[in-house]
Amino acid sequence: MKKFLFDLFPLILFFLAFRFYDIYTATAVAMAAGVGQIIWLKLRGKAIEAMHWINLGVIVVFGGATLLLHNDAFIKWKPTVLYWLFAGILLVGRWVFGRNLLQKVMGGQISLDEAVWNKLNASWAGFFILSGALNLYVAFSGHFTDAQWVNFKVFGLMALMLVFVIAQSIWLGRHIKEDTGASLPKKENP
Repeated sequence: MKKFLFDLFPLILFFLAFRFYDIYTATAVAMAAGVGQIIWLKLRGKAIEAMHWINLGVIVVFGGATLLLHNDAFIKWKPTVLYWLFAGILLVGRWVFGRNLLQKVMGGQISLDEAVWNKLNASWAGFFILSGALNLYVAFSGHFTDAQWVNFKVFGLMALMLVFVIAQSIWLGRHIKEDTGASLPKKENP
């Protein structure tokens, strides 16, 4: 739970800064929080995950453009770029390099058939593509205010992720291979 909250730290601060100030202050706060996360992990001697570096890079580029050009369109693109980047990594890893990155990351915890791993990889890529498209719609369709976009970014996308993870867990439960118990010692008969 601590890791989850730590990963959400920049997003939470973005939300609070937006509520009390504006999108530009919120952007600067999120950028500072992202840098602060990396510094904190370094000082504590903890591993910095690729996710942290990717998120920091995207927030610095898009947040920096937002502040430099005083145009909030860049920060509104940030979630979409991040999600589409994740989708691209999953798809390119699988279809160009022949590696299922989800299997590489999660293969030690669960055992699935190759076809199920491929469906899992494709479903996550599809989820990221759809989430990015939804973000663009809420941010730029003209039907929503900036405050509604921030709420969607913070709560809507998180709720979608939660529902997707629960659905994936239920689906995976039907496909996980059972351990045959081959590693357990056999009982000897008297």
